[in-house]
Amino acid sequence: MLTFIHAADFHLDSAFGALDQRRAAARRRESREVAFRLANYVNSQGISLVLLAGDLFDSAAAFRETGEQLAQALGQMEAKVFIAPGNHDWYGPGSPYLTVDWPENVHIFSSNTLTAVEVPEWNLVVHGAAFTGPEQSESLLRSFTAPTDGKVHIGLLHGEMEAPEDRYDPLRKEDVATSGLKYLALGHVHRRTEPLQVGTTVCAWPGCIEGRGFDELGEKGFYRGTLDDHGAVSLDFVPFARRKYEILEVDVTGKAPRTAVEAALPEDTARDLYRIVLTGESGEGGAGAAALEEALSDRFYALEVRDHTRMAEDLWGRAEEDSLRGLFLRQLRQRRDQAETEEERQTVERAARFGLAALDHREMG
Repeated sequence: MLTFIHAADFHLDSAFGALDQRRAAARRRESREVAFRLANYVNSQGISLVLLAGDLFDSAAAFRETGEQLAQALGQMEAKVFIAPGNHDWYGPGSPYLTVDWPENVHIFSSNTLTAVEVPEWNLVVHGAAFTGPEQSESLLRSFTAPTDGKVHIGLLHGEMEAPEDRYDPLRKEDVATSGLKYLALGHVHRRTEPLQVGTTVCAWPGCIEGRGFDELGEKGFYRGTLDDHGAVSLDFVPFARRKYEILEVDVTGKAPRTAVEAALPEDTARDLYRIVLTGESGEGGAGAAALEEALSDRFYALEVRDHTRMAEDLWGRAEEDSLRGLFLRQLRQRRDQAETEEERQTVERAARFGLAALDHREMG
């Protein structure tokens, strides 16, 4: 029984541009440490094979120091390591895959055609390929079929299946089904997928190993798998990210916003990055997003609070007043009723709130 891990999409040297400069730098340092943590896991768990399905770097011209650190971490693994470069870290001039000295236990696929590496002690053959430019318009599995030689054949690629456009190794289900591979380890899709059986081939995307923004939510990690002598595969997902990104929506209708938010928060948020979206109805001044963010920020690694509440309907009732306030509200209510999108409606709501604050000489955050 062979035990392996399948990971992808480290995106080392990502900018983390949504964070302030100090936290962005800290997150970049943390992301460089992920391979060392992974090496500790591999060695402590007796993992024999590591499959890394591309985009380990965020750029094909990553900092040399980052490449050297990754090489050092992979060299610490008491396992055979295979890498299939992707569209971000494609194999070519200036790539750390060419400029860094990689340890003997690491094999980097360097051609955009499938090549095979035999591992005789496991009766295993690993087939892989690399992006050699930022795009790969033809499926790397096209016309490929593993030989029926009694060996276990697995694949390692960066790509997407049934993609809407042919840019990033557009794999076709029929190519996977006729590939003869027992397992196809894939990268590129940042959301983890459940293992998918296509023909006799099991394939999966583990997702990115660490979230980098609010488009990469929840637990991130890798797949741990076993492969028996006949090529039967079983997979388990291992959460491994140091921090999570989460979006929490809180309805504050009829409640004090801070009370509503505190009631909705999980117990432990100190290591994570949160976006709290306030919804429902609130008063003329809104739900006080800026004040909430300041008051609660020490409970999170990073926090942003967004006010998506709408002005309470009873406040629009004052549009009937025979006053400047009433005239102002009547005009905006008409524009709100004529809004064709929710975005237009929210813009009118904000205008009403700022206008009423000006009329009352109040400050809006």
